[in-house]
Amino acid sequence: MSETGNRLDTVKAEVIRPLNQTEAKAAMAALKDIGKSEPSVAALLGKDGALKDFIVAAFTLSPYLRDMAVISPKLLVTAITEPLEPALDRLVETARRAWLPRDGKAPSENEVMTALRTAKRALSFLVALADLARIFSAKDTTRWLSLFAEASVAAAIDYLLVAGHESGKLKLADLDEPSKGSGLIVLGMGKLGGRELNYSSDIDIVVFFDPETGILTDPLDGSEVYGRMMRRLIRILQERTADGYVFRTDLRLRPDPGSTPLAVSLDAALIYYEGRGQNWERAAFIKARPIAGDIAAGENFMRLLTPFVFRKYLDYAAIADIHSIKRQIHVHKGHGAIAVKGHDVKLGRGGIREIEFFAQTQQLIAGGRMPPLRARDTEVALAALAEARWITPEIAAELTEAYWFLRDVEHRIQMVRDEQTHNLPETDAELKRIAFMRGFADTAGFSARLEEVLRTVEKRYARLFEQEAKLSGGDGNLVFTGQQDDPGTLKTLASLGFERPVDISRVIRTWHYGRYRATQSAEARERLTELMPALLQAFGESKRADEALLRFDSFLKGLPAGIQLFSLIGNNPPLLALIVTIMSSAPRLADIIASKPHVFDGMLDPGLMSELPTRDYLSYRLTAFLTAGRHYEEKLDRLRIFAAEQRFLIGIRLLTGAISGAQAGRAFTHLADLLIDAALKAVTAEIRSAHGTYPGGRVAVMGMGKLGSFELTAGSDVDLILLYDYDNEATESEGDKPLDSTRYFTRLTQRLIAALSAPMAEGVIFEVDLRLRPSGNKGPVATRINAFGKYQREEAWTWEHMALTRARLICGEESLADEAKGMIGEVLSTKPDIAKIAKDVAEMRALIDKEKPPRDIWDFKLIPGGLIDIEFIAQYLRLIAPAKGVAPDTYGFSTEEALKALGEKLMKPGDLDTCIEALRLFTELSQIVRLCVDGPFDPGDAPAGLVERVCRAGDCPDIRTLEGEVKRLSKAVRGIFQTVVRK
Repeated sequence: MSETGNRLDTVKAEVIRPLNQTEAKAAMAALKDIGKSEPSVAALLGKDGALKDFIVAAFTLSPYLRDMAVISPKLLVTAITEPLEPALDRLVETARRAWLPRDGKAPSENEVMTALRTAKRALSFLVALADLARIFSAKDTTRWLSLFAEASVAAAIDYLLVAGHESGKLKLADLDEPSKGSGLIVLGMGKLGGRELNYSSDIDIVVFFDPETGILTDPLDGSEVYGRMMRRLIRILQERTADGYVFRTDLRLRPDPGSTPLAVSLDAALIYYEGRGQNWERAAFIKARPIAGDIAAGENFMRLLTPFVFRKYLDYAAIADIHSIKRQIHVHKGHGAIAVKGHDVKLGRGGIREIEFFAQTQQLIAGGRMPPLRARDTEVALAALAEARWITPEIAAELTEAYWFLRDVEHRIQMVRDEQTHNLPETDAELKRIAFMRGFADTAGFSARLEEVLRTVEKRYARLFEQEAKLSGGDGNLVFTGQQDDPGTLKTLASLGFERPVDISRVIRTWHYGRYRATQSAEARERLTELMPALLQAFGESKRADEALLRFDSFLKGLPAGIQLFSLIGNNPPLLALIVTIMSSAPRLADIIASKPHVFDGMLDPGLMSELPTRDYLSYRLTAFLTAGRHYEEKLDRLRIFAAEQRFLIGIRLLTGAISGAQAGRAFTHLADLLIDAALKAVTAEIRSAHGTYPGGRVAVMGMGKLGSFELTAGSDVDLILLYDYDNEATESEGDKPLDSTRYFTRLTQRLIAALSAPMAEGVIFEVDLRLRPSGNKGPVATRINAFGKYQREEAWTWEHMALTRARLICGEESLADEAKGMIGEVLSTKPDIAKIAKDVAEMRALIDKEKPPRDIWDFKLIPGGLIDIEFIAQYLRLIAPAKGVAPDTYGFSTEEALKALGEKLMKPGDLDTCIEALRLFTELSQIVRLCVDGPFDPGDAPAGLVERVCRAGDCPDIRTLEGEVKRLSKAVRGIFQTVVRK
């Protein structure tokens, strides 16, 4: 461009018009004040002409430019008297030389900052006026802004390298060229790399260093030394002082910015991009360019990254990768009307980002085989795509024109007040300002042209993928790239039901950075990205969506791999619904799968919900699972793994309603029977290998309480009594290390308790309670069968006989089990003293009321008229039945079965029905609560999904109605208890 052609005094008449007369008068007043000290400005005002009209109009449209002229009148003098490009060249050179000594003295950091800010203010002023005058195109504007940014960063880096040398941290080879051979690489990313900066742009840079170049005094200090340097770099460039700022500077495009230093070593960077580099980073590196530091090293690094950015083959995986980028960058649905007011010309529909993405996706697809497509700037990339016949020349021309039109609009939005925004004003008055700055006569003409451009871009963008409908499943932005929160994404998350969208966005970015094993592979992240809209929508609908998603995050953190899970969820909506149900309703289950991800494997069984967990079902699977266990400890580990997985899967069936609370109790009990049996066999084999077989030795395990009555819950411990017998003539076992009978069977019992309850790598199987054995905790842990019978017949208290009504032999020597079973029947068949039993039962219940009062109405076990009352009624009836001439065999019965067997003859029909109704409700609710939460159930604090589930279990529309039902039934049961158990 000639010197006459780039002067402001060549501006054409009415290229822009003033906002209004009031603003024009204010602009004239400001210019007159400047003219008092600047003759050239006074001369400008002394005669009419296009330049005077232009300056007045520009100052009405941009308060920022007017304020700069008032603060620094010399800027306006330069603008109206000198050729623009030579002046801009001088300013760029001033910035580039800001680090050099003056008069033999190195500048201070503050002096460097002042020099850069002064030059930036001048350059911004001149570029803006040249742009508004249409002397510069949008392309010229972006180029000058980018050149200045490069010069500023390069100068700051050179200054900091010299400072590092002087502090002794670095040893530079040449102080006149500090960056040369330093191995410090500064890449300009995004618009800076493509030399497409906007008027108020941030600059994105990434910094790498090579510790092997020899300039570091201690190569191991590289991250710390360069990290401190980068913090100073940010201060030099972006700290606001009295002179303003140079550029807001962002280093968050470096590898995994949440866990890496500000400057990353080359080896670490290459390992990251090779193994964990993300889709959006591939797109970002298309524009990456060495702008400062060791340029030669930077260019070599870019060559090393080429295989990461541009893949060699065009295949399905690459296309799926591009689809993932599309999902990450901008999800939108439909093609409705585009409103001008408030529209984001960068990220909004039909905006700048869509044009850039249109080019970048195809560059990524084909750039591996076609090097000419690897252009950094958008216009050249579109032209290269047309040259390669990847797109038509018409499309290239159309999008190029649209791109620069929108960049023009973007610049004008930012020139008004030097704000980093891309949104058009919301008001007519402010929109008129942008229209006039763009040279339109009114807002209507500007709006019509803008809508035409946006629709053109949107149309081309929408046709980019054949699977557009499949990929556009959201109602707004879902952008989780980089470290910054996308405002549109936060809005989308809020609309989906998340209360803390900023926190949720940060969590999801963690997934995309591959910090978890489940998301480290590129393929896993691609699957997760495509799944994201459905995943977020499902969690959003669950109430307390934030808590549910954070539990899912804990689950992901523990998964060893994620591809299979994400693929299955994507193709199996019911599985996603099930996961959301767990995370939103059952914190306890969520914690289990977070700490033991292997339990999740069973959920992938397609027959999970259709097959009942019967004893045969569980036995078959346990036998198969234990086959691979060779050693004792390995068998115990496998028992723990199986226990956790099957308890979890029974719980899932209960949570989803596939089985009832009573069925869950029976399934949990069958599982416990099998696990205890397997543990007893393993322990017996161990004892025999160490101490031999005891002559005539027989062992049987008796289950008491809920284990005996098939009513275990997900969190139950197990009440056991170990019975044994042996030949009276035998005095010790027959092994190499013989033991007497007491020590032999005590040790066996202790080993069994340890096998079930000792914490191991896979947790525990059950907590074991032995307090129901004869003499309780004071007695021996194992009981000989004859001693057990004698105790029960002669010494046992009423409460011990009550416990005996629920006793059941669950494993061990069959002959001993039969003997014990007969003994139980004999004890319970003895005609009792009804008055004494009634008195004992009533006193026992009163004592529990006093010493263990219920927490609240939701304490189904302890509330007056709750589960204890119902169980006591059944046990009381069983004890007095012989005296009433009733002799039912209730061995192995559940509480409900025992009530039915006894109550039909010993209770009023209505009372029996009420007790069974209450038992079923309290059982259902307690099973669900014990499954879902550790500790008490508080509807006010419980997950919304759990509250909904217990209401559904109680067949009630809301929690208040359910509370009313619990109170009604418990009151009725307490009355029945007091009627039945009469002293």
